Amino acid sequence: QVQLVESGGGLVQAGGSLRLSCAASGRAFSSYHMAWFRQAPGKEREFVAAISWSGSNTAYADSVKGRFAISRDNAKNTVYLQMNSLKPEDTAVYYCAARNTFTSTSYDNWGQGTQVTVSS
Repeated sequence: QVQLVESGGGLVQAGGSLRLSCAASGRAFSSYHMAWFRQAPGKEREFVAAISWSGSNTAYADSVKGRFAISRDNAKNTVYLQMNSLKPEDTAVYYCAARNTFTSTSYDNWGQGTQVTVSS
C-alpha cells in the first residue's frame, strides 16, 4: 500500500498552466503504475493520464492529449501532471492513483484529490 497526497491545484484562467504533484509514502514506489483521474461536478470520475512504473510508457485521454504531460521521479516518490492550455472544461477535482504492478489489476490506492478551477 502507498499513501498519496496531491498538491498544486488552484484557480487559473483559460489558457494558463498548472502543475500537479502527487507525493507517495510507503514502500517500493517504483513498483507502482501511477495515474491521474478527475471528477467534475455531476459527472463520473474519468481517466486523464497514466505512467508505467519505469516512466517509459504513458497514456492519455483524448481530451488532454497534446496539452497535459505526466511524469514521475522515483527518487522523490512523486508523480506530476503538467497541464497547459487549460480550458474551463478541465475544471474538476484531480485524483492521483496507484496500482501495484505485481499484485493489482486496477488502481486501488487513491489520494484525497486537489481542486482545479479554470475560469473563462
